Amino acid sequence: MNWNKVSFVTSYGIFSQLPPSDRIEIAFSGRSNVGKSSLINKLLGRKGLARVSSVPGKTVTINFYELDHIYAVDLPGYGYAKTAKGLKRSWSELIGGYLLSGRELELVFQLIDIRHPPTEDDLQMIDFLIENEMPFVIVFTKADKLKPTEKARRMEAFAREIPRFGEITHVEFSALTGQGVDELRSIVEEIAGPSEEQ
Repeated sequence: MNWNKVSFVTSYGIFSQLPPSDRIEIAFSGRSNVGKSSLINKLLGRKGLARVSSVPGKTVTINFYELDHIYAVDLPGYGYAKTAKGLKRSWSELIGGYLLSGRELELVFQLIDIRHPPTEDDLQMIDFLIENEMPFVIVFTKADKLKPTEKARRMEAFAREIPRFGEITHVEFSALTGQGVDELRSIVEEIAGPSEEQ
């Protein structure tokens, strides 16, 4: 996997715009402001590749990034309370349509803020992934924001709050310190297989 071979491809705001899948895809899912753009930038080694916003609900499109011979797919953030109902509906159609359209989706990174219990939307998404037998990894973002004792308490709580938690691979991540980057890259490389150049 050549982590230097990264570029933004395009964005789609309507599910019907998506072209047929022609390569392995790895998607990033999570509520608004959970740190998806920061994670993608850190993971792909490009500071401004995914636009980071302090305004929740900013990403309203599915964004495709080419990473070597696969696509990294940034799904719209969900669960922002101030979003208009019509826009919420179009987001859910876009996310649901993407996930259920039979694409070459090999893995979903499901992001959850380590500081807080999972939201109802987070739990719905996890249930959806389990029910549809979609491989996923939970990424606990903003790991640098908690002290070790606080982090340990939250991880104990997640074991109670998230269904089948003991069976789910999870990674603690920090865009600030780089914690978890190597682990996430190893997961991507295992799924993606060798580069076409090799």
